[in-house]
Amino acid sequence: MSGTTTARARLRAAADGANRWVVLVVLCLSLLLVALDATVLHVAVPAVTEDLRPSAVGLLWIVDAYPLVCASLLILFGTLGDRVGRRRVLLLGYALFGVASAVAAMADSAGVLIAARALLGVGGAMIMPATLSILRQVFPDRRERAVAIGVWSAVAAVGAATGPVIGGFLVEHFWWGSVFLINIPLMALLLPVGRLLLPESRGSDDGPWDVLGALMAAAGVLGVVLGVKRAGTGEGVLGPATLAPLLIGAALLVAFARRQKRRTHPLIDMGMFARPAFSTAVGCIVLAMLALVGLELIAVQYLQLVLGLSPLETGLRLLPLTFAAMAAGATGSYTLRRVGPRRMVGLGFVLTAVAVLMLTVMGQHDRPGLLTVSFVVLGFGLQSTLFGAYESMLSEAPADRAGGAAAIGETSYQLGAGMGIALLGSVMNAAYTPGLARLPEAGVPASAGAAASHSLGEAYQVAARLGGPLGGVLRSTARHAFIHGLHVTLLVSAALLLLGALAALRLPRVMECPPPLCEPDDSPDGRRAAEVPEAGDSRGHRGHEAPAADRPGALLPLPGARRAAEATGSGRTAR
Repeated sequence: MSGTTTARARLRAAADGANRWVVLVVLCLSLLLVALDATVLHVAVPAVTEDLRPSAVGLLWIVDAYPLVCASLLILFGTLGDRVGRRRVLLLGYALFGVASAVAAMADSAGVLIAARALLGVGGAMIMPATLSILRQVFPDRRERAVAIGVWSAVAAVGAATGPVIGGFLVEHFWWGSVFLINIPLMALLLPVGRLLLPESRGSDDGPWDVLGALMAAAGVLGVVLGVKRAGTGEGVLGPATLAPLLIGAALLVAFARRQKRRTHPLIDMGMFARPAFSTAVGCIVLAMLALVGLELIAVQYLQLVLGLSPLETGLRLLPLTFAAMAAGATGSYTLRRVGPRRMVGLGFVLTAVAVLMLTVMGQHDRPGLLTVSFVVLGFGLQSTLFGAYESMLSEAPADRAGGAAAIGETSYQLGAGMGIALLGSVMNAAYTPGLARLPEAGVPASAGAAASHSLGEAYQVAARLGGPLGGVLRSTARHAFIHGLHVTLLVSAALLLLGALAALRLPRVMECPPPLCEPDDSPDGRRAAEVPEAGDSRGHRGHEAPAADRPGALLPLPGARRAAEATGSGRTAR
């Protein structure tokens, strides 16, 4: 009993006054490390390749294992946090993330590094939805929550964008394993600080946790992403290694959705997907990340292998994207109120597509001005899209389902990232390989041409072994083929972004936040905020209806009526 009282007191203290902003700082630091780890290895790929000598498929697994495992487990740990406590799951994630980082840093083979990256994905899956669901709890006021989500999403962008900078510096001055060591002292700090400062909160704990459903969701997401990834390695969409995981994963996800609809106490309220704002926001997050992450990996290879920049110089070239994303996150709350979710997300997609099309001008020669402008527009546009989508998604979710909703958003984020690497990587390979078809006519051995077709980095290694005029021909041909593939990939990415802009038309035109929803109730007739009908609700007073947090898919309870309930951590309206 005393433990429950302490948890409630901690949540109440966090939800009032300045303490909730301190909680936001801790949550953002947690997210920063998880986001940073998704990209910090990108600039270290050449060093890892030289040291561990992984196969082409092994190298993809080294990069993909983290987002793949993280995406598959987000629903499991997000919904588990709703039941056993989000803070508890978050702290366990801290510990696991630190241990996995130590294993990754000391890996002496590709297999060990892949396993460590997978373990990092488990820790990340514990941390990511917990940060967003705790944020949802301690910021019941939608306008304050919009500001908090702006900071939160900007930190995610900063972590992803500064990963190459930090990774480049560490690889240049130490060794590739040092990119993981930076996690250990920070996690060692966050573990006691989080235990002291973070509030414990839970959703509705009625009924048993659906363990089978959680495992079905994890296996389904894993199968879908694995199938797409195998297609990206050139095995073909109709090959058994691709079709089997795709079909099994899709079947499991369909079975999971049907199971959740039948259950009295589901893990995921499937009724949320019937709401256009929620389902559209989820789709926009997938499309945005699909376009970004695949492009970022290819752009890093372009900067290092075509322009010849060092890892540190590569990271510094990506800094404008970071600053632009920070600016978009800092001004996101104001922009959302001024233009509404539909325009904010749609214009963000369009801006990002324009930036991607600008990058098609890139060739074999360095154009720093063009790159800087393109990255600024890309960072601002993409961050605007993610901010508007996350805010719309989270505000549509009932408070007692915050963990499940956050898990859906983060699954979309990671699913888009994993699929982006696979899809755009396969587009890149499909456009790159034909450019090497005429190498045998120039006298280059067929075996050398076949090895060079795997990647530009491998082509450079083969060219160095050949040496002489043949090596020069191979190197030049591979570089031209890579640039052609890059241009094709950019055009495909721009088309996906414009598709996202069209999808954003289903979002609400304005931010549905009338005064009773966003401000303390000071109406002259003294009615409680919960008795004021919400915008667009023709039913008038809702005094005889079940509380909104208890009804699947219902509009969110008003903040005035929620504060007391959320202080208990249950997320349900007080009676």
